[in-house]
Amino acid sequence: MVAVPRDQLSGRRTVVDQRADPGAPAQTVPLAVALPQAPGTREGHSQVTAHGCWYPSADPTGARVAFICNRGGVPQLWTGSVDGDDVHLLDTGLDPVIEVSWSPDGRWIAYTTAPGGGEHTRVLCVRPDGSDRRVLAGAVPGSTAYLGRWTRDGSALALTATDPPAGFPDQERGGGPPAPYQAPPSEWAGHGGGAGRPVRLGGAHRGEVGTPAADGGPPGAAPVSAALRPPKPAPYQPAPEPHLTGGGLAAYLADPAGVRPPELIATEPAGATLRVCDTTPDGRLVLLLRGPRGARQAVVLRTGTRETACTVPVADGDPWIGRFSPDGRTLYLRSDADREFAALVTVELAPDGAALRRLVTAQRDDADLELLSVRDDGRSAVLAWNVYGRSELETIVLPASPGSADGGRSPFELPPLELPLRALPLAHEVVTRISPAGPTGLALALSGSLRRPGVWHLADGRSPVRTPWSSRDADAVAPGRPPVRPEHLRLRARDGLALAGWYYRAPGRDPGRDPDRRAPCVVHLHGGPEQQERPVFDPLYHELLGRGLDVFAPDVRGSLGAGRSFVNADLGAGRFAAINDVADCATHLVTLGLADSRRLAVMGHSYGGYLTLASLVWHPELFRTGVSVCGMSDFLTFFAGTEPWIARSAAAKYGHPERDRDLLHALSPMSRIDALRVPLLAVHGEHDTNVPPGESEQMVRAARQRRIPAELLILPNEGHEFMRTRSRVLFRRTAASWIERHLAG
Repeated sequence: MVAVPRDQLSGRRTVVDQRADPGAPAQTVPLAVALPQAPGTREGHSQVTAHGCWYPSADPTGARVAFICNRGGVPQLWTGSVDGDDVHLLDTGLDPVIEVSWSPDGRWIAYTTAPGGGEHTRVLCVRPDGSDRRVLAGAVPGSTAYLGRWTRDGSALALTATDPPAGFPDQERGGGPPAPYQAPPSEWAGHGGGAGRPVRLGGAHRGEVGTPAADGGPPGAAPVSAALRPPKPAPYQPAPEPHLTGGGLAAYLADPAGVRPPELIATEPAGATLRVCDTTPDGRLVLLLRGPRGARQAVVLRTGTRETACTVPVADGDPWIGRFSPDGRTLYLRSDADREFAALVTVELAPDGAALRRLVTAQRDDADLELLSVRDDGRSAVLAWNVYGRSELETIVLPASPGSADGGRSPFELPPLELPLRALPLAHEVVTRISPAGPTGLALALSGSLRRPGVWHLADGRSPVRTPWSSRDADAVAPGRPPVRPEHLRLRARDGLALAGWYYRAPGRDPGRDPDRRAPCVVHLHGGPEQQERPVFDPLYHELLGRGLDVFAPDVRGSLGAGRSFVNADLGAGRFAAINDVADCATHLVTLGLADSRRLAVMGHSYGGYLTLASLVWHPELFRTGVSVCGMSDFLTFFAGTEPWIARSAAAKYGHPERDRDLLHALSPMSRIDALRVPLLAVHGEHDTNVPPGESEQMVRAARQRRIPAELLILPNEGHEFMRTRSRVLFRRTAASWIERHLAG
């Protein structure tokens, strides 16, 4: 066993070589790579009025906020004053920004980008004045890195990095061009990137999924750090699944300046999720989020021995699941352990991190706790409850931890559920992020049905105020066609399960004066499936409504927001019932007299794209057309082509690609392709390695072979989510025109 020198971050040895085979190549860790042309703050583009701002992270004083904004046509990193209109663009690159985190000492801003718009993300950091911009992890082609939490003093940033999938072209520092792509020997291994060639609507198909780009990367790419090869599992990990391996996960503490080597915290060679959510101030304990969808766990890890101190089941949704108290003796979690709905759960910890007691500190009988933000001093927390899709915000005063110098009683000496809660007013329906801003302030990301996403500042418990650089409500859309506030509809599935959704009525149709005028309607299905339709402005819906098409956006079984049983109701063979839910929603709209049974369309993204394809082949009599966006058409080819860690998480939701092979085949739309009767439009991002473009290609190809009108739109420089404004406009106009044409008459 070989150790590197001690690290000043904690005084402990940093990375331990845990190779089972001493003759194997030594493990290499993510190295900081300085980027050129980052001398200082760059001023932003001319302001675009209809823009969105989201994901705020405040500096220690609360006076300034780092945030993501798409006013330049792509989500980019900006900073601005909470009460002034001075904003600065810190990274002029065109790689979409995903996450942002300002260090507790105020010296750095860390952020995650998606190079080329794809799914392989990298972690960067930059000074607040725009200088010293550098890549911390994710520079190796095919690897992915994402943020964890800063240490309490801001000296190190936790991050997670993945190993490039087997068969992916590797390029070491100073090496030559990528080697020719060779298919991996196992069908469970990952694949290479996209060919980068856009395919126009109705044009020829691009190459098979797995063909890498010929140039090996975008022009002007940063120098690449050495490949990350995580060591064998840390003591707390189970044995890996033999057929879902590759793309291992490793969590590190990294010096943002790149002076000190990263410190390895934990590894998951066959894990689905691994994120560092907090560390104690003394560094002896780490809070990790791990596990596949539907089986997430909070893990308290002893850093000295890398042993598990305790685990607590936690809910799906927001990955920032909780925090330690300042003394490390109390853990606050957003957990649904032994519960139908997630609540604020308090865990008393022994000095070594073992769980002594656990209690529910704040709960609601019919609503999930979806966001939890605990202040650094541990004195209070902000809770966001998901109440039938709308957010309700509360603050709670947290009692002193056991043995703290503050005196008073610990939460375990108080009667349960008697801590004081105070409601905070909201200007719009949904809170998407909560960031402490100074000792008492907050920065909130808000979305609503009548506005674009924006950032609000709340000082000293007063009402939230829109930041001057967030767009006004009046600027959400062009004048003349205001946004539509949806109506919440409830219904019963054929097996009696309660369903719900949001109905958007196209302007100009008054059912009170013309009750017999039924509308053409689009049933839009969200992804996940563990996502939820929320009453927020969606430019796609606005486009459809402007063409006289109503929109119904339901939450079928498997969605968040209605309790854990509802989320799990689509597991295994329950997915057949989820497909029937789509048909039941369409039938309900017709029964209510809202929708015209002869002019129904179905569309959706990701898992919603799968449900779209499934609905067209299981219920071909219902819909006149469908639009599948990044949807799976065959579960077995999906598992063979997706990222390894995505496959491991998906196996817990859809079924194992070996043990449940027959079920997955039966659930795949391709297995019923002969039942397809109506025109199909498929849309995909060329760099999508979550659901590879081949899923759309094979469905369109099979439809054409059966003389069913089918078209494919591949969006260049996009991944699973379409980030660039030009791509989003092209997508929604193409989809709306397709549906309008096929529902005409």
